[in-house]
Amino acid sequence: MTGSIAAIGAGIAVIGASFGIGWIGSKAMESIARQPEAVNDIRSNMILMAALVEGVALIAIVLSIFLT
Repeated sequence: MTGSIAAIGAGIAVIGASFGIGWIGSKAMESIARQPEAVNDIRSNMILMAALVEGVALIAIVLSIFLT
């Protein structure tokens, strides 16, 4: 029973991270379309935020596996 709960928690973490990274990419592309001269700043901020979201998802997956 605890293995299935961990799998559900890990799945929710992955789904949430994928939506978050997709949203970050979408908004970054909109921002670049509006201000093409700020592409380097927007890109670096996008990569930083995507890495932070991915880190949180990884922590959530590890915690869901270890705490059950």
